[in-house]
Amino acid sequence: MAVGRQLVGMDELVEHWTVLEGELGLVAGKRGGTRLGFALLLKYYTRHGRFPRGRAEFPDEVVEFVARQMKVSAAEFGSYQWTGSTIEYHRAQIREHLGFRVCSVQDAEKLTAWLAGNVAHAERNADRVREELLRHCREEFIEPSAPDRITRMVRSALHTAEETWFARIAARLSVDVRARVLALVAEAGQDEDRDDAAGESVLALVKAVPGNVSLESMLREIRKLTAIRAIGLPGVLFSDVAPKVLASWRQRAAVESPSHLRRRSDEAAVTLLAALLVEREREVTDSLVDLLIATVHRIGARAERKVTNELVNAFKRVSGKENILFAIAEASLAEPDGEVREVVFPSVRGGEQTLKELVHEYKTKGPVYRRTVQTTLKASYTNHYRKGLVELLGVLEFCSNNVAHRPVIDALGLVQRYAKAGNTTYYPLGESAPEHRGTTGQWAEVVCRADRRGRRRVVRMVYEVATFQALREQLRCKEVWVVGAGRWRNPDEDLPRDFEARRTEHYGELRKPLDPAAFTTSLRQEMEAALADLDEALPELDWVEITERKAGAIKFTAPEASEEPRSLRRVKNEVGRRWKTVPLIDMLKEAVLRTGCLRAVASVAGSGHLPAEVLAERLMLAIYAYGTNAGIRSVAGGAHGHTEEEIRYVRRRYLTPEAARQIAVEIANATFAARDAGLWGTGSTAVASDSTHFRSWDQNLFTEWHSRYGGRGILVYWHVERGSVVVHSQTLRASASEVAAMVEGAIRHGTTMSVEGNYVDSHGQSEIGFAVTRLLNVDLLPRIKQINRVRLYRPNAGEPGAYPNLTPALTRPIRWDVIDASYDQVIKYATAIRTGTASTEAILSRFTRAASHPAYQAMLEIGRAQRTCFVARYLRDRSLQREIEEGLNVVESWNAANAVIYYGKGGEISTNRREEVEMAALCLRILQASLVYVNTLMLQDVLAEPSWAGLLGPADRRGLTPLFWSHVRPYGEVRLDLGSRLAIGPAVAGR
Repeated sequence: MAVGRQLVGMDELVEHWTVLEGELGLVAGKRGGTRLGFALLLKYYTRHGRFPRGRAEFPDEVVEFVARQMKVSAAEFGSYQWTGSTIEYHRAQIREHLGFRVCSVQDAEKLTAWLAGNVAHAERNADRVREELLRHCREEFIEPSAPDRITRMVRSALHTAEETWFARIAARLSVDVRARVLALVAEAGQDEDRDDAAGESVLALVKAVPGNVSLESMLREIRKLTAIRAIGLPGVLFSDVAPKVLASWRQRAAVESPSHLRRRSDEAAVTLLAALLVEREREVTDSLVDLLIATVHRIGARAERKVTNELVNAFKRVSGKENILFAIAEASLAEPDGEVREVVFPSVRGGEQTLKELVHEYKTKGPVYRRTVQTTLKASYTNHYRKGLVELLGVLEFCSNNVAHRPVIDALGLVQRYAKAGNTTYYPLGESAPEHRGTTGQWAEVVCRADRRGRRRVVRMVYEVATFQALREQLRCKEVWVVGAGRWRNPDEDLPRDFEARRTEHYGELRKPLDPAAFTTSLRQEMEAALADLDEALPELDWVEITERKAGAIKFTAPEASEEPRSLRRVKNEVGRRWKTVPLIDMLKEAVLRTGCLRAVASVAGSGHLPAEVLAERLMLAIYAYGTNAGIRSVAGGAHGHTEEEIRYVRRRYLTPEAARQIAVEIANATFAARDAGLWGTGSTAVASDSTHFRSWDQNLFTEWHSRYGGRGILVYWHVERGSVVVHSQTLRASASEVAAMVEGAIRHGTTMSVEGNYVDSHGQSEIGFAVTRLLNVDLLPRIKQINRVRLYRPNAGEPGAYPNLTPALTRPIRWDVIDASYDQVIKYATAIRTGTASTEAILSRFTRAASHPAYQAMLEIGRAQRTCFVARYLRDRSLQREIEEGLNVVESWNAANAVIYYGKGGEISTNRREEVEMAALCLRILQASLVYVNTLMLQDVLAEPSWAGLLGPADRRGLTPLFWSHVRPYGEVRLDLGSRLAIGPAVAGR
């Protein structure tokens, strides 16, 4: 059997390859191989709408299934002639029977026009356009043309659709606006020809990435946003353009040099540049919001740190305060008329100095300390950061859908009106300063104070600081949003707009009942069953004990380690003996050639002129350079015949993040298809997810310092299937929500795997996480580190005697009425995550403790109920505990492999460009996926021999993994030769 092909199951054979009663008349009169060949052609055409190109398109099990129906030996199919008058007559018979006709020139022209107007205008991926063309041919009963002709039709449709868009978009702009857009490349071209340019061009400024959190970065991003808006593009310019088409135009404008853009037609150049400007305006707006949030946080954090350091130096904690109080009281009562210095001071050990230290300790805590921090914060804001924050108010428009947060918006208006009021200490007496959450509580004492005449006044600078702090908190939970932003847009736009019209369909996709009572009844019954099972089994469980305990009611003993595999080392050594030391670049090459995964890159690049083999080699070199962190310059010095400039060109023009992501998905799918079910078992439906911290340059907004990792860097969040196949990866900030990343990967991994369960560590679970995964039908399976402190919620009120063995761990009943009241809204948010109208992080940012959203409480109650069900099941089921542990061991092994493969520059990501950071993570994913794919084939080759397969015991089979690298060499000179292959089974060329 060819590598990479799955067996055809009986259900598929019966459904698609059964010769029906009405078709038997067509095969009557035919004998032997002719009869079998005709039947196979007929069923193939019925299913695919075209004729097969040869015997290779029929799996053996299909031939045998049809042969049994025709009462002919399957071996006779080999005598069927694929050329000549017989097969042409058979094709004509089948076309006539099914009502199909050959595609004529007129048909091809009509199909191309239909494709350009109905598909290619919203889809730029040639493979997907081809699929739509073939589907439409079937609907019109037209037999598709030859593959080359189909390719020409697809290219023609894509070109026609794009030229139509270019003309339409350019016509929407006035002559002046078009001139300003085209001036961007003319100005950039002058800078290219001038060595001593006075400054960067507007186009270069627009393309530049933001720097780190600083006043300079904020002012530069404000200039960038102002320059983009000065072009004067209408806000609805691309309102009818599909987002993926707009993204492709933006990508092309970003990577093409000004000279290339100048060589295009005016309509094409204007459209591509306008797409870049519109997308960059949204991205720059997001960056400014990020800078605002980070800057306000930095002002407060630095003030806290500065005051703390100053006070700690002078701070000496006084012990024995109760004894001091007793001594002073006793001495004072003994001599009530005496002097303090003579009576009180001698009664205290240390005398006057101890009392001074006691007073100082009080002043460095509580309200005095807080006022000192607030004063320092105000000074930092006034002397440095105020210029940028106030200027930012002039370019960003803040809004809120909740009237409760309107005072913050009004306060920002007040701040802006008096932004240039000089050194005025107070707002004018007649001015009303809106009171909001930031001006109350701890800030109330310093926001308002009495002036020289004793009048209560609002201190302008303090009010501004408090307002910006309130704005930061409400932006983070999206109670306040920004006009024109992407990630910080109106949260109502995150929800599916067709929800009301397609409510029943959306509920059906989530497999949830329309009636909230039915949902809560089902969840309540699950809780009752899970708690009852644990309550009944608890006396017999020797690994868990539930009693009243200060450290937590639950005492849990983890399962013992599983039996160590005894023969796996010998199997891995045999792999090394057979294939010696394999360079990592050869593992990548073998995966590419066997899977044909680089086809995705060719379709993304569009009209390229490089030969396929040259493009494949340069793509592999670029992937290897990024995935090992060796860098393109280092890789270019190897033995392969490609220069650094050539590899960089291919990386820039062809290897986009989306293309790299698709390559990784293709390799993962190929691994699933190549697996021997007898060796690896049936396909898994669970993944393990965890993050890896990478050190990276910090002159950008993406890199963050985090105490958990002890330094600056970024996170790459992996989803790895139990067989060590990576199905998804994400590049995150160090402070990003791992719960959101877990959900995103579980539902949007893009592979053929069906994910029904997700193993996570404690950082990847929360009550909201349990709720969202419940709604999305994913079983969240965490390893909860502090399980001793977990509280189990009661399913019903008024049953204090239920589950007596669990009483010490039980808490209040679930509030089912809260879930019923917001059930429809909760389903709407779950639908938004499922359909991708917004990222999971954008949706979950609304559900924080700082938010007052009504669906938040309902989500919490669902999550508490689901977590109670899980914990009750986890404590009772030893096999589930081991399953979760083994799943997390897989992703931890994956993280260990990162350090081996990503060895260059000490494992530090040496770039400030976010796309480059993402590309490094994706290429690392491709390399590890290639390693797993090739190792899978190698292990199957070894274990196909009975002498080796017989060595594996149950522990060996349980521990068998393709994620090992003892036989792999990631270092050294890079030698790439497509003619040299690894001898593993049948070498199937996928290119």
